[in-house]
Amino acid sequence: MKKYWIGALASLLLFSGTASAQTGSEISAVYMAIGDSLAAGQTPESQIDTGYADLIAQELSRNQTVAFYSKNLAFPGFTTTDVLDSIQSDEAKELLSSANLITVSAGANDLLRLVQGDAGQGSLAFQQVQVDFALNKARNNMDLILAELTEQSPDAAVYVMGYYFAYPHVRDTQKNGTARQLDRLNEILQLSAEKAGAVFVSVDQSFGANAVDKVPNPADVHPNAAGYQAMANEFFGEYQDAWTVEDLEMPLPNPLSFEQIMEAQDQEEQENPEGEEAEETAQRPSDDNPTGYFALREAMPYI
Repeated sequence: MKKYWIGALASLLLFSGTASAQTGSEISAVYMAIGDSLAAGQTPESQIDTGYADLIAQELSRNQTVAFYSKNLAFPGFTTTDVLDSIQSDEAKELLSSANLITVSAGANDLLRLVQGDAGQGSLAFQQVQVDFALNKARNNMDLILAELTEQSPDAAVYVMGYYFAYPHVRDTQKNGTARQLDRLNEILQLSAEKAGAVFVSVDQSFGANAVDKVPNPADVHPNAAGYQAMANEFFGEYQDAWTVEDLEMPLPNPLSFEQIMEAQDQEEQENPEGEEAEETAQRPSDDNPTGYFALREAMPYI
């Protein structure tokens, strides 16, 4: 794998044509979004566009100065193991050292890669023993992630993002089992956040069990713009309740395919080949994660 590629697109996806009111806090925000494809802004069509982190940064910029924003540490398919590895890299340490606001999306891929979905039949299946093991691993890793962030970003307010029910299209009789496992994951994330002095952001109520308007692709678990807007607003419900991402503030769609991102990345590395080796190690997903960059060119049930 190559260098972190998501964060370089943040300004393109977010701030074009957006004016900042800068009427709120006197403290400049240094915002880092870390985690999986929800933090990166993956769409139901396996592209990258404005996600909840971009909307958070946009709303922040309307109310206070945003000195820096990046989602360089967000990558589709990341498990909690991958997120832990990524924030321990040299590049991450440099980025996180000055952060005063961090959002974390991690844990869903530990679970969802074990759920076998059949979009045609509207069915879901998983092995409980495997799920129990994966959730316990996610619990341990999340504790380590938050401890690492406390050490690297002692001045940062950390918000742990919860997860929604990702299969609204399946038959009602198929929903309960997987929904219970996602509830368990959210409970794990909330307990880890509370132990670490972080804030848990619950998003499941804003989606519910039938959010086909927010998760429109039966073969993909990623939300659309309305889903990301709901997630951003749940964040502001914890961060600053008076701030809301309104419908009229939503940026126009500007999706980029993974092929377009890869082409831009290759061109940048040709122009700067000396930094490639160090950056390669920083981003490589763990060996037990079946979802790498090239796999994500096809719609897959991973976040």
